[in-house]
Amino acid sequence: MSASIEVTRDGGAFDVRVREGGSETRHRVTLSHEDHSRLAPDVAADAVITAAFRFLLAREPKEAILARFDISVISRYFPEFAEKLPAYLR
Repeated sequence: MSASIEVTRDGGAFDVRVREGGSETRHRVTLSHEDHSRLAPDVAADAVITAAFRFLLAREPKEAILARFDISVISRYFPEFAEKLPAYLR
């Protein structure tokens, strides 16, 4: 079963709700203009956030994803993030 990822913009941040297996988690994520430009400049910011969550969910359960974080921290835990992200944007 794949997770349902819902992303809504709230000012300068994104609220993300992940539903899977009869439960859900909520997350607050920020994405700087610089990181957006570096990771996927031609893709809408909410699509970048959705792809980042697809990437994360392929590696860990939704409950293990931080409740609040900046997208730049993903590379600290998963150094391959920037390289692998384009595959999750499709």
